[in-house]
Amino acid sequence: MTKADIVKEISQNTGIEKVIVEKAVEAFMETVKGSLTEGNNVYLRGFGSFIVKKRAEKTARNISKNTTILIPAHNIPSFKPAKEFVGQVKEKVK
Repeated sequence: MTKADIVKEISQNTGIEKVIVEKAVEAFMETVKGSLTEGNNVYLRGFGSFIVKKRAEKTARNISKNTTILIPAHNIPSFKPAKEFVGQVKEKVK
């Protein structure tokens, strides 16, 4: 499902114009991105959490050049689904 599909689905279910729904979806995504960029997690009860994970510094190998490189510590965004959300998905897959 793409962002356009989400906008279309919400528009059909609520009767709100697609342009307004698209602005709301875009605003939601920008708010989540802004919060994660500042290092703050976003918790949506019953859906899941958008969290910032911290990766430690590590050594890696470039096998094509046979050299060792150092990857510095960094943060990455991650999504952790809520338990009830995971349960619903597991039921549907059966």
